[in-house]
Amino acid sequence: MRAGVAAAAGLALVALSACSGQGARLGLPEAASAEAPNVGNLWVGAWIASFVVGGIVWGLIGWAVIRYRRKDGDAPAPRQTTYHLPLELLYTLVPFLIVGVLFFYTVKAQDAMISQTDEPDVVVNVVGQKWSWTFSYMEEDNPDIGADAHTVGTLESIPDLYLPVDKTVRFNLNSADVIHSFWVPSFYFKMDVIPGQENSFDVTPNRLGTYDGKCAELCGEYHALMLFKVHIVTEEEYEAYVRDLAENGNEGARLVQDTIQNALPSTETDEEHS
Repeated sequence: MRAGVAAAAGLALVALSACSGQGARLGLPEAASAEAPNVGNLWVGAWIASFVVGGIVWGLIGWAVIRYRRKDGDAPAPRQTTYHLPLELLYTLVPFLIVGVLFFYTVKAQDAMISQTDEPDVVVNVVGQKWSWTFSYMEEDNPDIGADAHTVGTLESIPDLYLPVDKTVRFNLNSADVIHSFWVPSFYFKMDVIPGQENSFDVTPNRLGTYDGKCAELCGEYHALMLFKVHIVTEEEYEAYVRDLAENGNEGARLVQDTIQNALPSTETDEEHS
């Protein structure tokens, strides 16, 4: 038993020491939003719990192998324990305790991720269509921009999504056809994009840079091409980008119905012939 506890303590120490460096992410990409640590901490905590449980199990297995190994004579027979109520209760309650603790922190992280502010700084309407994305920047009431603007992606042209750093962004999600999923891995969050049902969530980008975005729901033949680039920039760069979109023929918000009519007309023609 001491060997199991020692192994668990050693693994936990290694996991905890990793929190001071890049290893703290344990496979997660670098976080790019203020909300991401809610999921990041849950991820690391779940791994630490797994290391502890695994260490105890591996330690007990190792102890049994060493203690009851065959030597010169017959292997010593371990003491048989039957109808041991305290031990059976331990076997039953400990897994429930582990699952309960993980469930509590999962719900806590989920509530933090889907919490929304009353007045977001920026609103972006997102439409998923076969097989790309439409982003509409709702900035008509912003005196520094004065107009809504949109950009539409195609199979040949991956769309860009520009977001101002340290500003709370409200994403309103809708689909023009089938279920998609809006996912920016560095935000540690994704949400389904469902036809006829608007989903929304808030995020506060807090790290300048360019990040990958994609569809996380198998949505059809060209699902793998439903990519986009997220550019987290200064507020001045964001405003200049949206103004440039509006001044170059992309003024106004693209509605779901417009997206259906204008995105991939060749696909619609093929469906009519079929």
